[in-house]
Order: sequence, then C-alpha cells, then structure tokens
Amino acid sequence: MRMYIIGSVGSGKTTLGKKAALAYNIPRFETDNFVWERKPGGDVRNSEEKRNKLFQEAVELEEWVIEGVHIGWTDQGLEKADWIIFLDFPPRTRTWRIIKRYIKQTLMLEKANYRQTLRIFFKMFGWNRYFEETMRPEFLEKLQHCQAKTTIVKTQGELKELKVNNKWEIRGP
Repeated sequence: MRMYIIGSVGSGKTTLGKKAALAYNIPRFETDNFVWERKPGGDVRNSEEKRNKLFQEAVELEEWVIEGVHIGWTDQGLEKADWIIFLDFPPRTRTWRIIKRYIKQTLMLEKANYRQTLRIFFKMFGWNRYFEETMRPEFLEKLQHCQAKTTIVKTQGELKELKVNNKWEIRGP
C-alpha cells in the first residue's frame, strides 16, 4: 500500500497517517520532515537537493504513507500512490483544531515535531488561509488527473466511514 494524505494544517493528516501506517505496519513520512532537519536547538531547512533526495528515497519504497501539504516537488508521490486521500475540511474546523493542538502541545499533552510558540501558532492561521485560497485549488486541479485513486473527505462523518480493505476504520482525529 502506498497512501498519500493531503490537507491543510489542522486537517488530521498526521492522525490519519499514523493510523494507516500502524494498521498496515508500513513506514510513515511527513513532508515537513523532508524540508526540515529537526534539531534540539531548532529546525534547520534542508537544501532542495537533500529534501528531494530524502523524498525520492521514501517514494521508492514498496509501501508507505506520506502525508503533507507540499506541492510541486512532491508530484512523484502522487503519481506512485495507490490511494490519495485529500482531507478537505472547512476552514472553521481546521481553525478549531489548530487552537486545540496549541493548547494540548503547550500543556505537553501532545508531542510536537517543533517547538510550539505563539509565533508559530499565529502563522498556522495564515498557512490555513493560504491553503484555502491558493493551494487547495492547485491540489484539486492536480488531482483531476488521478481521480480513480483519490478520495476527498469533507466531513467528520465521511472520515468515520473511510475504510481500507476493511482492515481498519478511522475514528477521527
């Protein structure tokens, strides 16, 4: 299984990706982790060459779950995926999830790949808006070429109905 999960910040990509990877016992990758080298003192941006090499190595594996919001340099992942899931929840749902995540991570009830700060918290709202206005239309256009293997999820109810070969059922983020 090669599953590619797309969505804005707060859409549930990581939650869904973790559940799918666990159900199939396959590796999971976040596109953010191809872009950034995670270091204790703060993240350092990888060169495009290194980012692309890491991504290429991941998509060449037999099985994987890749989740992220990046577009363009990740096209090969969309092409090689057996199943693309686009988590297209309304902006208000994603906004609420961003707030909830910030509170949980600040209280150390949830782990983060980055150091949670107010600056990043407020940036997430801008990323959410940018996704809605710019990236979402680009993804929808790009996904026209692979409709047969794409599922667009717009509601929590649709997410709960999502099943993979009856192997697992999503209970929602």
